[in-house]
Amino acid sequence: MKQLAIVSGKGGTGKTTLSSSFGALLSPVVLADCDVDAANLNLMFNGKLEEKYDYYGGKKAIIDQDKCDKCGICKKVCRFEAINFENNIYEVDPYACEGCNACVIACPQNAISLETALSGEYYYSVIDEQKEIVHANLNPGEETSGGLVAEVRKLALKKAEEKGKDIVLIDGAPGIGCPATSSITATNYVIIVTEPTSSGLHDLKRIVETVRHFRREFGVVINKYDLNPDVSKQIENYCLSDNIEILGKIPFDELVEKSNLEMKPIVLYENSIAGKAIKEIFEKVMEKLK
Repeated sequence: MKQLAIVSGKGGTGKTTLSSSFGALLSPVVLADCDVDAANLNLMFNGKLEEKYDYYGGKKAIIDQDKCDKCGICKKVCRFEAINFENNIYEVDPYACEGCNACVIACPQNAISLETALSGEYYYSVIDEQKEIVHANLNPGEETSGGLVAEVRKLALKKAEEKGKDIVLIDGAPGIGCPATSSITATNYVIIVTEPTSSGLHDLKRIVETVRHFRREFGVVINKYDLNPDVSKQIENYCLSDNIEILGKIPFDELVEKSNLEMKPIVLYENSIAGKAIKEIFEKVMEKLK
């Protein structure tokens, strides 16, 4: 079984556009949307929900009102201002609580405890007989996205083994944080999507360092390269100087906006110049996976 991850050093580079296109071109395949903070890959395929799982990540403080003597020490020690005093009752705001344990230690009445909290959900949906997708939704304010990404990938691998699928396609989380690293570990190949902007080049260098840290084989795709030829050239020069393969360059295409509005992968539009470029990149990557 092969695992192919598509990532980016920053958001908004066109990572999901490429992921949805690869998902449309691959068959059979199990898709894994690991951008759990803003999951949208399933919208491009309209999969039918088959299974739903709760994800318990971090812990939250809970105040036992029967033990609480209203001393207010917990509110004073909370650095996140997560404890409110209203109607003569101290209560914890679950969206602000970081589970740091300070209030638990400080409470003289042992009225506060940390309990595992529901941090989100993850799902298994069927697109058609050849395609399935695992996706997730992290609750607002939660910081355990890396753990949820791991659950998404485990379920995707499980389904691929059960259904006899040879490829798991991962739409990774952007950036270089925990969800991003959780998206690329143990993959067979990583595609890094960048854009011709100063921030795009800066964050490309960071994600390259991250992928190299995990010793994954990778290549770079420059999206909308023709919008800023000067910066595109800087990206090409950087890749050339650092022995990084450029898998391809995708031109700006107004049809991409239409594809997003109609929730269809861009490669399904016959007249799309971006779709044509992506198909060429796809063929090159498939040869590498062989």
